[in-house]
Formats: sequence, structure tokens, C-alpha cells
Amino acid sequence: MAAITAKMVADLRAKTDAPMMECKKALTEADGDMVRAEEILRVKLGNKASKAASRVTAEGVIAVAVAGSTGALIEVNCETDFVSKNETFLAFVNACAKLVAENNPADVGALGALSLAMEDFGPTVEDVRKGLIGKIGENMSIRRFKRYEGGGQLAHYLHGVRIGVIVEFEGDAVAAKDAAMHIAAMKPAALSSADVPAALVEKERKIAAEKAAESGKPAEIVAKMVEGSVQKFLKEVSLLDQVFVKAADGKQTVAAYLKGAKTELKGFTMFVVGEGIEKKQDDFAAEVAAQVAAAKGQ
Repeated sequence: MAAITAKMVADLRAKTDAPMMECKKALTEADGDMVRAEEILRVKLGNKASKAASRVTAEGVIAVAVAGSTGALIEVNCETDFVSKNETFLAFVNACAKLVAENNPADVGALGALSLAMEDFGPTVEDVRKGLIGKIGENMSIRRFKRYEGGGQLAHYLHGVRIGVIVEFEGDAVAAKDAAMHIAAMKPAALSSADVPAALVEKERKIAAEKAAESGKPAEIVAKMVEGSVQKFLKEVSLLDQVFVKAADGKQTVAAYLKGAKTELKGFTMFVVGEGIEKKQDDFAAEVAAQVAAAKGQ
């Protein structure tokens, strides 16, 4: 039996990021063979990846890749804000954005099948994802992406890594970038009032009707109140009708700003990290207590 030195354990840990005790166990099992020990850890890391698959990924990163009129916006999630700052994780997300822009995958599954090699993992995006789950120790998932190609000019804006916007336009690039920044700040539901989803309008109409009914006014007045509330809502959530965040007079709409800049927006996509995902509410004290209890039971 080969002697397992502290340096061997440290070297294996540096290569794999696996816990120190796991590295020592793998080296012992491999009788000191570093290559074999790494293979053993790869298997164990893969097992860790499958165990992590059920954990909620509500944090993460938005990334963008744009080249001319081709571009992509992508959201990749992880479990904690800490991992969203991990350089390896960020490199993976950016690589995925570039692959979407260049290869036009039909869906997340097709993206997972594309070729990618990172951190000794591969040969596909999905293989890298699973490998990184084991290496970093958190579940991560590619949630969604949007790709643009050949429809016009593209501008984008990233607010940190948590909000990302791509706009498709014709005209002035500076004005388009300003519009993207406005979208990130004001989060419109659609480009124009005509584009607001019917379900969203109907929900607002129902709320307005309930409020108006409480006024006790005649039916025809209530109907006008409801319609007025709906029209006000549409202006608030429609990009072109919103007051531009940089408006010097506090009144100029996005439509007026773009017209003055001779720029037309054809559409936009905005992703906000974790939007719509129910986050797990952790009881930190209980978690610590459980870990202590588990340690005592070993």
C-alpha cells in the first residue's frame, strides 16, 4: 500500500476542488495513483450531481452574446448568490450564450447536446454542467434562452448579472442602448399596448371591476371606471407609452424619444434571474442543528 502524503492530497484537491477527505479516500482506494484517484472522484462527483438535481436553483446569471445581427440572451441558475460569482460558473454561462448564438439550438435539451469542453469535463454542454455540479457542489440548470438572427440591429444591456435585455432595432445604436437600459429599470410587459398578453389585461380588468363595483355608482359609470383603469394600466406596462427614465422634462415617452432619435424598436427580451421561481426559505438555525446532529451520529 502506497503512502498517501499531504502533498498528494493537496495536489488532487487543487485539480478537482473535491473535499480533502474525499481526496484522501480516493487516493487510498487508488493506491496512490493520481490519475486513477481523479477518475474515482469523477464518479463520485457525478453521483453528487445527481443528488443535487432536486435542489432549487433560484439564483444565477444572465449572459448575452451578440455579433452583428445575431445574438442570444441566456439564464443559467444555481442555488446561491455565492456560486453566481464563481469564475468557472460565469465562464460556463458565457460559453453557453455564445453556443446559442452560433448554433441556434431548438431548446435547452439541444443546447445540452452541443460540443463543449471545460475544466476537464465534456464533450457536451450537459457533461460540463454535470461535472461542474460535482466540482462546485451546487445544482445548476440552464433555464431559458432567446436567440435573434437576421432581423435587424441588436443592442443589449446587462444590469450586473441579474437582469439582461436585448432589443432588436433599426436606427441609432445609442438610442437603442438607452431603451434597453430603460427596459431593465422599468420592466415593461410588452412593446406596445396591443402586445400586452390578453391574460394580463383580463386580470387587471377583473381587479378594476371589483374596485369600481365598491363605489356603488351606476353600471354605466362603473364600466367607464373599469375601462379607464385598464387603459391606465396598459400605458404603465407598455414600453412605448412609458415615460422615458432619462426624460429631462419627466414627461417624454419612450416612443417620443425614439422618434426624435429616428430609431424604431422591433422587439425586446428581458430576463430577470429567478423570475417566477419559488425560492426555498431556509431555516439557518435548524440547518446548523441538523449538521451538528449528523456529525455526532458519525
